Amino acid sequence: MRMGEMSDLFDKVEEKGEEETLRNSIWRFILSSENASLLVLGAVVGLAGGLGAVGFRYVIGLFQTLSYGSTGELLDLVAESPWYLRILVPALGGLVVGPTVYFFAREAKGHGVPEVMEAVALKRGVIRKRVVFIKTLVSAICIGTGGSVGREGPIVQIGSAVGSTIGQLFNVSFNRMKILVGCGAAAGIAATFNAPLAGSMFAFEIVLDEFAITVFSPIIISAVTATAVSRHFLGDVPAFLVPAYKLISPWELSLYGALGFFCAFVAVSFTTLLYRVEDAFESLKFPEYLKAPLGGLLIGLMGLWLPHILGVGYGAIDLALEQQLAWQVMAVLIIYKILATSVTIGSGGSGGIFAPSLFIGSMVGGLYGAIVHSVFPGVTASSGAYSIVGMGGVVSATTHGPLSAILILFEMTGDYKIILPLMITCIISCMMARWFLTDSIYTLKLSRRGVNVRAGKDIHILSSIPVREVMNPDVETIPEGLGLDKLTEKISMSKYNSFPVVNDEGHLVGILSYADYRNAFLDEHLSDLIVAKDLATRKVVTIRADANLHEALEKITTNDFSLLPVVSGDDDSKLVGVITRRDIMNAYNTAVVRKSLSKE
Repeated sequence: MRMGEMSDLFDKVEEKGEEETLRNSIWRFILSSENASLLVLGAVVGLAGGLGAVGFRYVIGLFQTLSYGSTGELLDLVAESPWYLRILVPALGGLVVGPTVYFFAREAKGHGVPEVMEAVALKRGVIRKRVVFIKTLVSAICIGTGGSVGREGPIVQIGSAVGSTIGQLFNVSFNRMKILVGCGAAAGIAATFNAPLAGSMFAFEIVLDEFAITVFSPIIISAVTATAVSRHFLGDVPAFLVPAYKLISPWELSLYGALGFFCAFVAVSFTTLLYRVEDAFESLKFPEYLKAPLGGLLIGLMGLWLPHILGVGYGAIDLALEQQLAWQVMAVLIIYKILATSVTIGSGGSGGIFAPSLFIGSMVGGLYGAIVHSVFPGVTASSGAYSIVGMGGVVSATTHGPLSAILILFEMTGDYKIILPLMITCIISCMMARWFLTDSIYTLKLSRRGVNVRAGKDIHILSSIPVREVMNPDVETIPEGLGLDKLTEKISMSKYNSFPVVNDEGHLVGILSYADYRNAFLDEHLSDLIVAKDLATRKVVTIRADANLHEALEKITTNDFSLLPVVSGDDDSKLVGVITRRDIMNAYNTAVVRKSLSKE
């Protein structure tokens, strides 16, 4: 509706004096605008995501009360509990979480954010509706019983699932579905940390990996709405008790730069150990749904000595910020928190790695700050200041999201003075972490499944196209017994320079390239003795018909092939077609054009 039409509408309403008609007409005007309707949906997702985040906090409190008798600080409650409860409660939590995840929603296992990224990259933003309920339940049980994980990852997955559900309800396009999933992620982070800017940046930088202007407005509206909901129910309070910060000397900035290297090393160690522990649990030869109780039992045993590692760990973070932990304790807590979180997630528990990253960062910063303050007391701040910056440094290095880390810590402190050291540490830690490890703690989980969300915004299109849809079933093959004279005639008449060699049953026995043929053709003494089978390369790289084009392209590119034989999914020697690099590129270009035309 144009502005002139809107003006005429108001004139008619004024003449009739019908206020109800005015309201209905304005509402129709809003819905008639694509951007305005997306803002409305973003606000709805923010409202639902904010309520989901608040509800999730209450559900965690419920299970913590059932486990330890109160919703107070878990560190204090565990310290007052009998030793046997410290061991049994996390194990019992795992006994509930393991079977629930295994039988009802396996994507609820782990830290949640990679599953959201995969849904955006490969599943058109579609997340199963049951994930909202199952993820809420199992993560709340895991955290409430002492699992060493955070609530941010689950809230991101819950909020994203809410956004996806609303998108499915209104049958929106893929582009809008992706934006609504991002709205849910932004709402979750914003409501958790009382930080709308950080929530928005998390969605842009990590979940969507996109900063298009059309994405900004609905995601920001969603984050602001979720923050307002969170403040209404939980109050306008910071996530942590942050001490006042002061930069003692400009020379201190170089020390914060060195802290970035320290944070990167610890973050990469955390990421690596997390997946090695997960592999270790995968290799155990007993039912998968019983591995979570085993992990809970190990966590309980660790909690006997250091209860700080249990739950989200915010109480221990406050102690580090307030300089109430000795440097020796912080050094031990770095190692034990990394191990505890790895065991919780690796065994099949459900929860996020964001809070553990903050925990580890606070200890890394506190330990580093205590050391440099003892060496340079006149030009350095207290260890508490370094704990604040260390939190951002480790989060930046684990997630490869420096902007999100900077904004989260800035919004939590509300102190502009911390920006310079925070920026220096976060950028250096992220750069060094990427140098050591290409993938973040989120994308590494996907890379291990063969999903590359960093390869390009549209590269996932290749992963969604089966080879059988693109391959050429009319294959120019060469019988294995064909002599050199007839082989010369065959090759000279063909447009290809590589040929599959087959036996009498049509099974693939080798691949013959022009280079193989040329070497034999130049030797006149071999012309009467050689057949195609003798020249062919017997070790053939093939692709199955039910594989996807991304796998086919990787094989062709890695080996520099001109074509790739396609074999049956039931019989790896049964040739059903061939596929070339040009076939893949044509299919990719066609799919990209179709996607562009389908966007609203």
